[in-house]
Amino acid sequence: MILRAYRPEDCAFMARLFYDTVHTINARDYTNEQLDAWATGDVDLNEWNHSLLENDTLIAEIDGKIVGFADMEQTGYLNRLYIHKEYQRKGIAAALVNELEQRAKVKGLFNFETDASITAKPFFEKQGYMVKTKQEVIRSGIILVNYKMTKFI
Repeated sequence: MILRAYRPEDCAFMARLFYDTVHTINARDYTNEQLDAWATGDVDLNEWNHSLLENDTLIAEIDGKIVGFADMEQTGYLNRLYIHKEYQRKGIAAALVNELEQRAKVKGLFNFETDASITAKPFFEKQGYMVKTKQEVIRSGIILVNYKMTKFI
């Protein structure tokens, strides 16, 4: 596996990976209605590209195939972390998060935050994140539960 910087030509594939991951991996913790509200399949690629370029965004590749991605804002907020449905539990997510945290530490950041899904909460706890609060987020009129989580180094 290699980690590399995001390139704009990755965006459309990443949007598809996001949709597929949410609708398969997160299906054990959310209803179909919630999954459709979370990942509609209609990502604004220009908006995503702009956001991914502003953030520190990493791509994980295996044999030239994108198998995951993550991005962290300049504030230490971990915005997105998605791993291909066929590459779960292989250390990819941990590698992405660890690398983003290391890069942030070089910039003087030692506090990290994310909004973790029910599905991702155990992963983040293993990475040293602690639940700050349980949240109910409304998307397209549908309530989604997630957790505000923080990590202090």
